[in-house]
Amino acid sequence: MTKITLQHNRSLDAIVLGRAGVDLYAREANMDMADISGFNKFVGGSAANIAVAIRKLGGKSGFIGCVADDVFGDYVKRYMLTQGINLDGMMTDASGSRTSVAFTEMKPSDCAVLIYRNKASDLMITPEQVSQEYIASAKILVVTGTALSSSPSREACLIAMEFARRSDTVVVLDVDYRPYSWRTDVDASIYYGIAATLCDIVIGNREEFDIMETVLAPGNHDDDITAKRFLGVNTQIVVIKGGEQGVKVYCQTGERFQQGIFHVNAQKPFGSGDAFAGALIWTLANGGALEDGVVNGSAAAAINVSGNSCTEAMPSKEQLFEFVKANKQH
Repeated sequence: MTKITLQHNRSLDAIVLGRAGVDLYAREANMDMADISGFNKFVGGSAANIAVAIRKLGGKSGFIGCVADDVFGDYVKRYMLTQGINLDGMMTDASGSRTSVAFTEMKPSDCAVLIYRNKASDLMITPEQVSQEYIASAKILVVTGTALSSSPSREACLIAMEFARRSDTVVVLDVDYRPYSWRTDVDASIYYGIAATLCDIVIGNREEFDIMETVLAPGNHDDDITAKRFLGVNTQIVVIKGGEQGVKVYCQTGERFQQGIFHVNAQKPFGSGDAFAGALIWTLANGGALEDGVVNGSAAAAINVSGNSCTEAMPSKEQLFEFVKANKQH
């Protein structure tokens, strides 16, 4: 069993850096956007989802990010506080930026998602607003990759990762590639590559690693070659998610293994990656083995896609363990 060396004398299991916004999910399932009568409101955004996932499992999570000085920003902060997430790193921007909002259909596949991210608040966080002391209070720093897509958030991410390395805080990059956030795929490849060199663990799906290899290895789709490329001086673990093919995990020590998926009746295609990351990180932060973390992550992903939201469909520890016990992996 593979275990990660962590500093356990920390007040927080993990701090997540990235976007927190508002998700508006269709009230009716399997209906086109034009025919939907209304939407249900939730807090979303990959970083917020991961922080909530860790907290719902019983972990202690914190957050670094930025929301607008408006009613949606207030709603996001209030929800995260009620969940018990530490917001010492949450900033509020009054420059006229806006908390991102996503409107979604509720379909298992071919699901339309319309995202409003004009002058997005989460990309306004600056390097000066990132506290080394705060990062040193956590066992793990999780950076979600959309935060690397533009300045000043990009520089805030890089300094946060540098602070984490100085503080012996384990660094995780969840690639979280969103094409609309980046100027070009070449830009994404360059900055993901820089960030990956500062990480202990890199998590992404096959398409996201393809983007990361746009400059260095265009056209490569071989997971073994990809893992060898990204396992480096700092990077101990590469996790490549393959959808229905499951997950491949590669370690710097030469160990590698695969994990199948849990079959469920999916209600939506999104939220699974954030649930996976949250459960994996929670497991590691609490002394669990990497293999167990990947099982827990796969189970949490299945539970989440069978729900009707992202944050509210994150499982508790009891729900997660019951699900793993009752269901077979494929």
